[in-house]
Amino acid sequence: MIIDKALYRDGRREVCGDLSDELDALRAAGDAAAFLWIGLKDPSMAELENVNEELGLGLHPLAIEDAVSGRQRAKIELYGSNVFVVLKTLSYIEETSDVETGQLMVHVGAHFVLTIRRGELSPLAGVRKGLEDDPDKLALGPLAALHAVVDRVVDQYRDIDGEVARDIDEIESAVFSEGLVASDTIYRLKREVLEFRRAITPLGAPLRLLHTSPRSPVHDPELRLLFRDIDDHLHFVADRIESYDRLLSDVLSANLAKISVQQNADMRKISAWVAIAAVSTMIAGIYGMNFDHMPELHWRYGYFIVLGVMAAACIGLYVTFKKVKWL
Repeated sequence: MIIDKALYRDGRREVCGDLSDELDALRAAGDAAAFLWIGLKDPSMAELENVNEELGLGLHPLAIEDAVSGRQRAKIELYGSNVFVVLKTLSYIEETSDVETGQLMVHVGAHFVLTIRRGELSPLAGVRKGLEDDPDKLALGPLAALHAVVDRVVDQYRDIDGEVARDIDEIESAVFSEGLVASDTIYRLKREVLEFRRAITPLGAPLRLLHTSPRSPVHDPELRLLFRDIDDHLHFVADRIESYDRLLSDVLSANLAKISVQQNADMRKISAWVAIAAVSTMIAGIYGMNFDHMPELHWRYGYFIVLGVMAAACIGLYVTFKKVKWL
């Protein structure tokens, strides 16, 4: 399904008529900076093949298959003069501290940009408008649109990085405070960090290709610098995510150790109270035996003395356990 389409010439948006006619006109004019930008959402194989054939985009069958199947790792592939980019889009759910994943694919070729969104997560809101407000950049052609899309996705990673960092700080503070933290809370956040890491790490090497490799389709020096800036931001986030993973492993170990220490302390307390109760139980058990010849049974003060012995023994044990910090 086509959700947006536009024609850009000289950095300006123009009224877009029939897509195939407009694309043929652009090719005939030979203006490399003029292009069509078509946005699709969840297209089927038949729909995407129809768009490819009708417009003559020259999309590679493997790129079409990847775009339809989804569930691809982040990557940048070159098919002749066309560039195919797969990006993982992320969204942070504040209520549950979950990171949800979507997918965005971009085909870039001579005179066209084709963006394909799978799922509901869309980082493209405002990207066209922002680019249209910068005609000089838009006049650089289709690769300028690709830069704007990739830049928005990586900026989204940086925003989520800040949210995850706050969650980790809160958990770290809680673990090293007086209370206890449920281990599943730490483990769940560790899983979200892993999901985050899987989304962004594979993009590093392909993105570097765009600004360092001689095979790069980006020939404009200014655009190369812009892609290098995105690469720097991506590596910054990737390094932080790597540190989060190690930190959460340490926090989880510390929390388990703290729980173990707390359980040992609880067991000491239980053992101390059991020992105190055992003395009284033992004395009461002795005098509960049904023997006739127990001298204390018929002694006038025997009951009170036994109670005193029990009380003294219990108090003595209580004081002892307090001194050794079992209670």
